[in-house]
Amino acid sequence: MNYLITGATGNLGSHIFNELIKLVPSSDVTAGVHTVAKAKHISDTGAKLAAIDFFKEDTLIEAFTNKDVLIYVPSKSHDSYSRVTELENVIAAAKKAKVGHILAMGFIADQANNPFDLSAFYGYLPRRLASSGIPYTIVKNGLYADPLVPYLPELIERHNVIYPMGDKALSFISLGDSSKAFAKVAATKELLKDGKIYTLTQDRNYTMPELAQVLSEVSGAQIGYKPVTLQEFSDIYNEGNEGHMLSSMYDAGGKGLLEEISDDYQTIMGHSATTLKDFLIENYNK
Repeated sequence: MNYLITGATGNLGSHIFNELIKLVPSSDVTAGVHTVAKAKHISDTGAKLAAIDFFKEDTLIEAFTNKDVLIYVPSKSHDSYSRVTELENVIAAAKKAKVGHILAMGFIADQANNPFDLSAFYGYLPRRLASSGIPYTIVKNGLYADPLVPYLPELIERHNVIYPMGDKALSFISLGDSSKAFAKVAATKELLKDGKIYTLTQDRNYTMPELAQVLSEVSGAQIGYKPVTLQEFSDIYNEGNEGHMLSSMYDAGGKGLLEEISDDYQTIMGHSATTLKDFLIENYNK
């Protein structure tokens, strides 16, 4: 089997790459990257490199040719239109290159009534893949637990979690667990089912007081829950013009649209995902 991973030097893509080469020969894996010169550490593993640009079809077709499984990790963008355009380019190139199967990254914020800025893309993804004529599988993530680690000092200073969530809950998965499951699905014929959608979450979700309690136990500081408004949250975290995107995600959370729980991780891996508390204990003050 020949595999190609897009975004292989990015956050999720690099983790999937590292997990996949534990399961299949590295020579069977091609890392799709924007700048080959910055990916020597990948070629040192024995994997191949391919320079791809999501908006240059010839680079996609060349990279996708003779690939049995295309692991599609979308590039980072703040709007659905850019990602939908990117997806259309990927599908068009995959058809011309006769890709065998697409394994794509999704997100739980894909409901029709979800106000998250990127929900339109995540809702479009399964529908578009279903109509593409290419066998596909989707792995949807809960919220990544990882950003809570660098965020914890700020929450200690604030003495409060401030997410504008009301009484609703959030569902998490760690980047490490997500990448392990992605790689396992990619490398396991029985799991790589056409039309199958997996959802990766921990065994439980957390209301904001429950989240604050876990953060308090991990840090040894007293952290409560005092939400700000959606506009205040957007203003506080608008670095890189990401404020509205972030606040729109918690707008979705406040509507109960980010609290889904699934046992798919258990199905894929044969054991439960790392709990939020265990993950934070392992990574805080590392």
